[in-house]
Amino acid sequence: MKKIFQIKIILLLAAISVLIYSCSKSAAPVKKNNNSGATVSTYAGSGTSGAVNGTGAAASFTFPSSIVVGGSSLLYVGDFGNNKIRTINTTNAAVANFAGTGTAGFLNGTTSNAEFNGTANIAFDTHGNLYIADEENNMIREITASGNVITLAGTGTAGYKDGAAASAQFNFPEGIVVDANNNLFVADGHNNVIRKINLSSGEVSTYAGTGVAGFDNGAVASATFNDPYGLAIDPSGNIYVADILNNSIRKISVSTGMVSTYAGTGAKGLTNGAAASATFYYPLGCTFDSGGNLYVADTYNNVIREVSASGNVTTLAGSGVQGLADGPAATATFNFPIGILVNGSAIFVADTHNNVIREISFN
Repeated sequence: MKKIFQIKIILLLAAISVLIYSCSKSAAPVKKNNNSGATVSTYAGSGTSGAVNGTGAAASFTFPSSIVVGGSSLLYVGDFGNNKIRTINTTNAAVANFAGTGTAGFLNGTTSNAEFNGTANIAFDTHGNLYIADEENNMIREITASGNVITLAGTGTAGYKDGAAASAQFNFPEGIVVDANNNLFVADGHNNVIRKINLSSGEVSTYAGTGVAGFDNGAVASATFNDPYGLAIDPSGNIYVADILNNSIRKISVSTGMVSTYAGTGAKGLTNGAAASATFYYPLGCTFDSGGNLYVADTYNNVIREVSASGNVTTLAGSGVQGLADGPAATATFNFPIGILVNGSAIFVADTHNNVIREISFN
């Protein structure tokens, strides 16, 4: 995600120059009558950067970048800028610390004394273990169901090496997701590949991509990606990749081992319609419901998109203008949304540069 922030700064400087001289795991299908009935509200966070616990707007986050559900009433947030994992109780929107001291570093141990450096993305397995893409430590960390923080894979040195978990290397690992066969998949962003960690053996391998930045479909061994970030698994177990710099969603078929473009032409834009002709602008987060509908945090467009199971792309929420306005989905505004979660009849969004968690509900 650090690279994405750097890209944003470059684009902002370019825009200023122009002005000077003259811009997870599947959940139940979301029950919506139509997109026009959706409402966006701020669920937790004051909008001001901080690390304050509290209820709803009394709490604060710093660049929250991912959100997952765990247990019956808790949301877990990867609070990237605070180097923490936070929880939100869905019964009252109370925010609390779950893991991390807040100091950028690397330390295993209990959840209260462990240190992380950029908690980019998080994912649970079916046993209650929580995995963290510890981005700037170039590691995958684990919080066991018993509350112990350990290093699952990675040496801490940026690199590209398969093999045993303790000697494997990553380069800005970002999106992560766990499948039904006890495998953890990692979008290894700066290596432009999707890695696989066998959670039973600890073996790390390259699942898809050559390591060269590109936009080639085909067999997993020859396909190419360009800064892959978010990962999602559909009800059939296929893996989907938010391929940032290719402005597209890619699909990896687990049965055929083939990579294809699921949605997006590769061009930057905000065009709805058939998946093959729709356009995105640096999509980062994605998640499925059990009905096969994919929801995408279209980050640089500052909107939330939906790719229906039938292959139609629509804008679910957001006007496309950068801001923090609640209200009807069509006029609500976001600022660099990344994390996205379907939970029951609502969609939650880690609205990263607004430092809040938003909720999209349906009338």
